[in-house]
Amino acid sequence: MKKKVCIVTGGRAEYGLFYPLIKRIREEEGLKLQIVVTGMHLSPAFGLTYKMIEKDGFKIDKKIKILFFGDKEIGITKTIGLAVMKFAGVFNRLKPDAVVLLGDRFETFSAAVAAFIAKIPIIHLYGGELTEGVIDDALRHSITKMSSLHFVSTDEYRRRVIQLGENPKRVFNVGALGIDNIRSLNLLPKEELEKELKFKFGAKNILVTFHPVTLENNTSEKQFKELLSALDYFSGVKVIFTKANADTQGRIINKLIDRYVINNSRKSSAAVALGQLRYLSTINYVDAVVGNSSSGIIEAPSFRKPTVNIGDRQRGRIKARSVIDCAPERGAIIKAINKSFSDELCEVCKNIKNPYGDGYAAERIIKIIKKDLGKIKCLKKKFYDIKVKNV
Repeated sequence: MKKKVCIVTGGRAEYGLFYPLIKRIREEEGLKLQIVVTGMHLSPAFGLTYKMIEKDGFKIDKKIKILFFGDKEIGITKTIGLAVMKFAGVFNRLKPDAVVLLGDRFETFSAAVAAFIAKIPIIHLYGGELTEGVIDDALRHSITKMSSLHFVSTDEYRRRVIQLGENPKRVFNVGALGIDNIRSLNLLPKEELEKELKFKFGAKNILVTFHPVTLENNTSEKQFKELLSALDYFSGVKVIFTKANADTQGRIINKLIDRYVINNSRKSSAAVALGQLRYLSTINYVDAVVGNSSSGIIEAPSFRKPTVNIGDRQRGRIKARSVIDCAPERGAIIKAINKSFSDELCEVCKNIKNPYGDGYAAERIIKIIKKDLGKIKCLKKKFYDIKVKNV
């Protein structure tokens, strides 16, 4: 009998990363793919991106519409509670043999709680990573402790998951799924991309993705205004914005983007959701990636493109030499963008090695799932102790 493997996805970026794995699960004879869609996928404000999944030819087994109570802390807390209740009912009906979760968002955490209590094995992708400026760290580590099988993207992240007490025999460094997409997708030609984006590339172009910094009080708006002020300095540089997600203060950032594009229509454009193909194609044609998104850390180096990483949101992640860290202040951002355009950094990018893998993560994950899924029916885990000297 086929093993039912349930993928849970709550947003466009997460689905884009999941895509090569979803495709491989569907192709495997011994596995039956289930897809549960929730969160931003079902929100008109974020582009109803569940349609991307259907357009890619995948059947959605269940849509869990979560009533967002706003993007403030109390609203997100209420959303988590409601999501746990709804996931419980869906898992009870679908009865998956395993639930696959990626990352650290609050929707993912809700699914983990429901699956764990229902005694459904959880397969977690990308534990051990750090994003010190947001609540995601605590959620990610919590999901790790509820999970039975772990797929991480670097050796250092593998060591961190083991440090959390997980058995090394169930923690595998497979690389990042985002690199699989770069290797396997046929990126759009520049002219076709310009037509789809309704945007004409200039002599210099940057892609901006900036998400809220959720562990700091009321700083996201201030930081983003500093970024917009820095962009004003580069009058001849064209800018493509991708909008923020549903974190605290995300809507504030998106309103500022809309206002900026209206006032600078000749040099800027914005998209709620580009989708993985258009997003990666855009990285391919810009001169730098700017903001605080993980895509600038994980995917951009594979394109030999520089990244200006602003503030603390991605602090703690392993970074290639093409990533320039800077403070969320106008002067620092201007200096970092100028550095990203420099001949010196262009030479660095030509020879960069991406620390997040070679583009075969999905293949490795499938092999391990097929081999080990039957071994994790019992969810009882011992805490794996590491021998440490002189603590």
